[in-house]
Amino acid sequence: MLVLLTGIAFIACTDQGKQSQSINKLSTLLHIIDQQYVDTVNINELVEKTIPKVLAELDPHSVYIPAQKAEESNQELRGSFSGIGIQFMIQDDTIYVSDVIHGGPAEKVGLMAGDRIVTIDDSLYVGKKINNDGAMKRLKGPKGSEVQLGIKRHGEKELLPFTIMRGNIPVKSIDATYLIDNRWCYMKINKFGETTYPEMLLALAQGIQKGTQGCIIDLRGNTGGYMIAAIQMVNEFLPKGQMIVYTEGEHSNRIEEYASGTGSCQKLPIVVLTDETSASASEIFAGAIQDNDRGTIIGRRTFGKGLVQQPIEMYDGSSVRLTIARYHTPSGRCIQKPYTNGQNKEYELDLLNRYEHGEFFTEDSIKQDESNIHKTRNGRTVYGGGGIMPDIFVPQDTMGYTSYYAAVAKLRLFTQFPFQYTDKNRQVLAPYKTMEELQAYLKNSNIMEEFIQYASSKGIKRRNNLIAKSRTLMEEILYGNIIYNMLGMEEYIKFLNQTDPVVLKAVEILDKGESIPKNTER
Repeated sequence: MLVLLTGIAFIACTDQGKQSQSINKLSTLLHIIDQQYVDTVNINELVEKTIPKVLAELDPHSVYIPAQKAEESNQELRGSFSGIGIQFMIQDDTIYVSDVIHGGPAEKVGLMAGDRIVTIDDSLYVGKKINNDGAMKRLKGPKGSEVQLGIKRHGEKELLPFTIMRGNIPVKSIDATYLIDNRWCYMKINKFGETTYPEMLLALAQGIQKGTQGCIIDLRGNTGGYMIAAIQMVNEFLPKGQMIVYTEGEHSNRIEEYASGTGSCQKLPIVVLTDETSASASEIFAGAIQDNDRGTIIGRRTFGKGLVQQPIEMYDGSSVRLTIARYHTPSGRCIQKPYTNGQNKEYELDLLNRYEHGEFFTEDSIKQDESNIHKTRNGRTVYGGGGIMPDIFVPQDTMGYTSYYAAVAKLRLFTQFPFQYTDKNRQVLAPYKTMEELQAYLKNSNIMEEFIQYASSKGIKRRNNLIAKSRTLMEEILYGNIIYNMLGMEEYIKFLNQTDPVVLKAVEILDKGESIPKNTER
């Protein structure tokens, strides 16, 4: 998980006399191989393969990024990339345009959701050879460059030609922001990038203007990003002088960050939602709220990443994200979960192990490090060494899981059928502009029967008893994906939140006026 940018360091050619003997030994070895090895060796390729292995001996989050991937890896957090402005998926060996980004180049020339891309720059691009990576490489490109597309559109016999000039496409950090029950400003944040803080300020301002009485910050699935963004964002909720986070390492002096007192929401009730994939910057935000007893954390235990990476750019455009420090929440805990240098495979299996041990389903299965105890501002006990345990645990919902459900999910039919249904009924669905309107229409349609027949055509035998047990869950998935295909991410999240037990618990806590944890042991 790539999580933090605190500064850029540039590696230049160093004085040979200042290099350590170990570095000289490695350089000598590479020179000997180049000059004396029995076969021809590509030294550059050998170095490219060696660097990741060296970093793997350190910690799980120090990584090497080759030059050809370095720019791509930074685009998401920078908040924009250069492209044509569409979202697409590959179905039946064809690129389908699932959404056209508002204000982007594709919208300006008339591309529409449901269009099929058949040719790219006069070359046929359909069939078994196509994949997401290949499509992305062909559609992205330098700002101002052009790409020619041949489009098959429903109702048109001939391919429609489009010439699109690539431009900057914004990448939003906030998937949804709206008022629940006209009172609580809900915000789903997917990362901590360069634009996340201003996006949040705008969302808060709009919420306050509409009369919000509190905030629900949803960090589930948020794997982190820039540390400074998390600091800026949590500063909006903390009184002056309260600590946000501090970092320190063997070669990094201790740096402490405190709330400035300029935040616009210092007294607004707040609830933060987390799960096992909430990591790094998400944990900084949640930890500052929890340790200062400023709000309530609801959901499941976070990932447990407390290591700070600094990007270091190489002369050839490649880069290293090197761990330089650990961060600590205000109570002094480091929430980095245990790891052994050079044994990253075990570390990567941690979430699977948590799942198998039942941690996602019962709070009692979670084992805290009793030797790593810390106290919040009001004296509540919290634990270091393995993520942030929520104040209120909500288990993963498994209602409706059956072997029939598992079979259709394994074949990805929950994605394929809604897309085909949407594509076939786009004109019928177009008049419904809100989640509520479209949901009402879908409930009066015979979608489940259509889906069951579709699954049968894919080899999934009809099992009426199992279907009855899974019906509510399957309907929610099908309706949700159709709503997403037609109306986008925000309306999709609104739909899911209606029955999401974590969101419902957050609303309950805010309704009761209990967002500030009581001064009792958990």
